[in-house]
Amino acid sequence: MASMTEILILHGHLPIEYLDRVETEPTADEAVVRELLSRGAITAGQLARARAAQSGLPFVELADYPVDSTAVALIPGAICRRHTVLPIGTADGSVVLAMADPGNVFAIDDVRAAARMGVAPVVADEADLRTAIDRYIRADDELSDLTTTLEEESAPAEDRSVLTEADDEAPIVRFVNLLVSQAIQDHASDIHIEPAEHDVRVRYRIDGVLHAMQSAPKAIQNGVISRLKIMSDIDIAERRKPQDGRMSVVHGGRQIDLRVATLPTVWGEKVVMRILDNSNTGMTLTDLNLLERNFETYRASYSKPYGMILVTGPTGSGKSTTLYTTLNAVARPEINVITVEDPVEYRMAGINQVQVNPKAGLTFASALRSILRSDPDVVLLGEIRDHETAQIAIEASLTGHLVLSTLHTNDAPSAVTRLTEMDIEPFLVGSALDCVVAQRLARRLCERCKQPGAYTHEDLRRLRFEVPDVELPPVFVPVGCPACSNTGYRGRIAVHEVMAVTEEIERLTVERASSAEIGRVAREQGMLTLREDGWEKVKRGMTSVEEILRVVA
Repeated sequence: MASMTEILILHGHLPIEYLDRVETEPTADEAVVRELLSRGAITAGQLARARAAQSGLPFVELADYPVDSTAVALIPGAICRRHTVLPIGTADGSVVLAMADPGNVFAIDDVRAAARMGVAPVVADEADLRTAIDRYIRADDELSDLTTTLEEESAPAEDRSVLTEADDEAPIVRFVNLLVSQAIQDHASDIHIEPAEHDVRVRYRIDGVLHAMQSAPKAIQNGVISRLKIMSDIDIAERRKPQDGRMSVVHGGRQIDLRVATLPTVWGEKVVMRILDNSNTGMTLTDLNLLERNFETYRASYSKPYGMILVTGPTGSGKSTTLYTTLNAVARPEINVITVEDPVEYRMAGINQVQVNPKAGLTFASALRSILRSDPDVVLLGEIRDHETAQIAIEASLTGHLVLSTLHTNDAPSAVTRLTEMDIEPFLVGSALDCVVAQRLARRLCERCKQPGAYTHEDLRRLRFEVPDVELPPVFVPVGCPACSNTGYRGRIAVHEVMAVTEEIERLTVERASSAEIGRVAREQGMLTLREDGWEKVKRGMTSVEEILRVVA
């Protein structure tokens, strides 16, 4: 049998020099392959194809393969996850089994016993295989079985609401764990559990859009909500007022934090859980998809040792991600970075993070006043909500600190007038404010299935896109495929409006000019509006016209 290195060389993935080490030391073949993979000399896909060639088995691209759902149902999900295998079809009385390691005889034996039929192995890339397992082996069936079990139980819902951490196998506990696990697998940002008159609706927010996922019987409402309250350290006896909490779960070997909020409604308490994926804290500024001019304007601002940078937009527009990514760019061992947040969403190493606590008297203003005595170089303020906080933040930026914060406005020019409406002196706003970034989040087109649409100049102008009388670039539209769950979109990108506060805008601020006048001057100086930035990203094939119209006025 040829060695893995020989096969990689034969397929043109490696130069022939790599053969020398294996010929002199035959046992080194696997070690050489692992080393090449870790160094990026070969890709995981190339390795999977080499494994297929070595074992004489077919190689399949799972992203494009028509997986048979009836075949998937033949094997319990636990076996698939344990061995990293996925049944993708049947042929000649055997189950076609996609495997990362075709030499895993234990996996083949377990699948043969579970399916009670023969096994025909095929080879797939391991990362693609894990993604496919998450896509096709969902918790829906088990959730349905659990809801039926819970509905048939004779114990009243009130009795089931008192659950402890020891009840790991209790149906309510398993139901909640499956809901959270499935949301994380689906890359949801929020989980909504909403009591209705006759049932409990569960929805996941995926790529900014809510999807109805599961409906549970009304009888288990109190048990589910109480379980979530216990996990989040929230008072289960208090049902008349909103409460906030936090919990952590382990999924796929990593810890995921969730921010939990309860809200009393006429049919019971609604629970919303925000999934806080700490991988966002490792993002770089290039991951924000800022256009070249916007990036240079923004970098010029955060590279200064003092001044104020504001990120504006509605709730859920990615403001926190932008701020944390900026902190990653400016934080160094030789400077002191302190944040004041409500709540602290992401934990960052090397950063001093302060959680506000109004009940204890620790508000944004009082915390900011205190940390300015702690010799900070960079201050991140979760949100500017009132005059006192705004005044202290402005003064901090004028006394040698770099201040990053958020504000709720519809566009960048409105941030200037919003601060003056908070009774901040206009000359202070003009002197302290250095840059304003307004942003929205649009869904990213699926790279596997997007197709050019049939747009004309007239169509786009009717939609208020400014297009010159030249040949239009390809304008892609969503189609839908298994890789994007037939939505046509996978992931999100940010649409930006970056306004540098120049001398002209500073003068308009002092004169108390309107946001419309400030916006006109900013556009004359080269600022792209949210709609214009969105159109640029449509032209680059990142998103669709419909998405820009959905998120930008």
